[in-house]
This record gives sequence, C-alpha cells and structure tokens, in this order.
Amino acid sequence: MRRFSILFILAVSAFAQAPPTAAKQAPSGPPKPAPRLANGRIDFTGLWRPADIFLIEDISLGLKPGETVPVNAWAQEVMKKHLSKDDPEASCLPTGVPRHAPYPWKFVESPPYIYMLFEGNIHSFRQVFMDGRAHPADPNPTWYGHSTGRWDNDTLIIDTVGFNDRFWFDFVGHPHTEQLHTVERYTRPELAIINEEVTITDPGAYTRPFTINSKHRLLPGDELLEYICQENQRDTQHLVGPAGRP
Repeated sequence: MRRFSILFILAVSAFAQAPPTAAKQAPSGPPKPAPRLANGRIDFTGLWRPADIFLIEDISLGLKPGETVPVNAWAQEVMKKHLSKDDPEASCLPTGVPRHAPYPWKFVESPPYIYMLFEGNIHSFRQVFMDGRAHPADPNPTWYGHSTGRWDNDTLIIDTVGFNDRFWFDFVGHPHTEQLHTVERYTRPELAIINEEVTITDPGAYTRPFTINSKHRLLPGDELLEYICQENQRDTQHLVGPAGRP
C-alpha cells in the first residue's frame, strides 16, 4: 500500500475520530471578524489545522487552475527515483516549508518573535524574527531555514532562506535544493480562517518561481496534544512503490 493510502487516510480519519483537539471545529453561522490587538493589527494567535489537507499529497493542487509545477530536468529525474518509504516525513522528520503535517499547530506572538508550534511529527517549531534583522550571509542549512517577518497592513509576510535539501514538499516527492527561498503571506479575513500564500523560488529545482495557496481553520478552546511520532513507528516497513498520488 502506498504512503498516501496509509498515512494520509489515517490522518484524515484521526481528525474525524479524535475527541480532543483534532475533531473540534470553529463555530458555524455567519463569519465573525478576525480579532485585533490593542494597536489595531490583526491577531493571528490561536490553534489551527490545515484545511487543505490535499496539499500534503501534491502541492500542485494548490496552484491556480491550468498551472503546473515548473520542475526542471534535475527535479524530474529525482522524483522518478523517490520511493514512498524514503519520504523524510515518514520517519518523523520535520516537514519544512511549505509542507504542513495534517495536525494542529499554534501561532504564538512574543515580540520581537513569532513562533509556530507543531503538534505533528517531532513537536518541532519555527522561529520568525520580527525585529527587522537581515538574513545571515551564509546561514547554516536547517529544516525550517532562517525566517524574518514583517507586516504589510493586515498581511504577515515571512521570508525564509537557509533550508537544507532533505525534506520533500509532498507525498509525490517534489524536491528542492539549498537555493530554496520561500515568501509566505498570511491573512486572517475572518475569525475562523487563515489564508496562506507561499511563493517558492528555487533555481536549482524549478524553472521559475511559483505560488501555492491554502487555508487553515481555527480550533477554538483546544490545546496542542502530546503526539510522539517516533513511538511505535512502523509505517515505513509497509510503504512500497514509488512516491506519488494513489
């Protein structure tokens, strides 16, 4: 059985069955306005989960209709060699950017930083510097890179470089290189929704920049749960065949 069939379906099932964090939804009814801080700026604080879980399968599903992921010849060859069992996410490693695990995550503002705390995989986190600093000239490559942020009215913009080349973008196995540069734009048009737009630039793997879009839904009144991905981890021994959609 392929990676998607085992983990993706189990993750979706977990959302439906788990009584605490995963199953709760934002209140129904007419949309309520997004909260604002004392300075008038949109408040992104809260517990969220990816609404567009299909992006875990294939990031091309986040493109505009008619667009395709502009993989270059090198990336095409790499994808042909990728096997489902080799997906780093299957071994509980961090997902990188723009990939999201199908589990809740928390948005925390603590000036001059913003943190993203992830329930999935290894309880990892991202740190975004909001103090106007520049990226290091030669950053040490990491799973989540070096992130700086700024505000453009009600839009949070996060610029990240310094990634390692170890994570995949999705189950299909879209690769990247250490030249990867992402620009994320987050907006909160209403109480229960965050819109995320990510522009991906990586001349080592893609012929041009491209942009994917997704949403996250609020999980009101809940907290992150303890989830130890490595505990009793037996998925990879059942993953056979090439990376890809079912």
